[in-house]
Amino acid sequence: MKIKHSVIGLTVGCAISLSVNAEVLFWSTQAKPAQETQAMREQVLSSSATKVSYQANDGGPWLTRLQAELKAGSGEIGVLGALHGDFAAMNPDDLVDLDSLGLGAASATFNDLAKLGTSSAQYIPWMQASYVMAANKKALKYLPEGADVDSLTYDQLIAWASNVQKETGSAKFGFPAGPKGLKHRFFQGYLYPSYTDGVVRTFASDKAVKAWEKFRELWAVTNPASTNYSFLQEQLLSEEVWIAFDHTSRLANAFNERPNDFVAFPAPAGPEGRGFMPVIAGIAIPRTAPNMNEAKNVVKHMLDPKTQLATLRATNFFPVVDVDLPSDLPPAVQAAGGAIAKMSGSPDANPGLLPAGLGSKGGDFNRIFVDSFERIVLANQDIRAVLNDQKPKLQAIMNETGAPCWAPDAPSNGACPVE
Repeated sequence: MKIKHSVIGLTVGCAISLSVNAEVLFWSTQAKPAQETQAMREQVLSSSATKVSYQANDGGPWLTRLQAELKAGSGEIGVLGALHGDFAAMNPDDLVDLDSLGLGAASATFNDLAKLGTSSAQYIPWMQASYVMAANKKALKYLPEGADVDSLTYDQLIAWASNVQKETGSAKFGFPAGPKGLKHRFFQGYLYPSYTDGVVRTFASDKAVKAWEKFRELWAVTNPASTNYSFLQEQLLSEEVWIAFDHTSRLANAFNERPNDFVAFPAPAGPEGRGFMPVIAGIAIPRTAPNMNEAKNVVKHMLDPKTQLATLRATNFFPVVDVDLPSDLPPAVQAAGGAIAKMSGSPDANPGLLPAGLGSKGGDFNRIFVDSFERIVLANQDIRAVLNDQKPKLQAIMNETGAPCWAPDAPSNGACPVE
């Protein structure tokens, strides 16, 4: 009954509010913590020429209200804010074509993703977060000849880590392989896209065998204590590690405490491009938006460079447009922001998106990759045998959830196949 009442109320209230002040309801799954929501209202949207009511909610209630308005054919929601996966699960016909706005991210790859398989923009990329590489500046002199830290390949990373090991007498590449480390995201968003141009479809492919062979090479020059690492900022600060991969938030303390000692840079590239896992949030307009012109003005406001910087301060999500980061931002934000911009804007960028549509099976999906790592790399089992054993388990998860493929895998009708 509550949903029915809310639909009736918002439909009637829509006409009243439009005639008074045309306030746009910004209905979002992002910036949900009270402090971030308040910052969005006071620091980001207060400068909008259009009056905006920013309301953030969990994914379930967000979707319930949106679906009710779409079903009713009218409503109050003017602008939607959500992750790429939320929009990818929607019918593109329920979103307004935004090509006419002439807006987009600096990354052509992000703009292509925002088309949701159609020929035009169904949402506009809004903000992003990711994982990056970090290094102690002491390690830079050991880069292999001709290597650029901002455009490394996996072979160059391995050679670099090997050089450091030979010169210092210890392995100083660090990987978050501990119980609480985000190792599964590395395999899903970095290694697999870089070597197989997929994640699910290509899980047991010949290219996947080569990917695991390459990671074994990297592991041979990795600090063996990495099986205990979860937040690499600690090992960077202690200098137990000189080169590391981790989420930006798990590297932040190193850059904030000793900003002059470390550099952040993009993940390496493989034969299929520079795989990386962006957390992309976007802005869209539902077809039931009560005031289309005002809603489009809000979208334009959110993509303005000044607004993008204000959003960074409010949410710690990074801009998707070209901006110069102010010097008064925390060192970790400046370092990570530069690395993320280079990574997402690189010509060989190949994003491996967060898994979508798995529901309660997300943990089981991650376990497939963790178990594969433990068996292939730690236990040195035969790669082909392990992948063949894991393949039906992965397919069972996809079949049970019915989750369609996500980038970089090719789209699927129904459950993504493990080919």
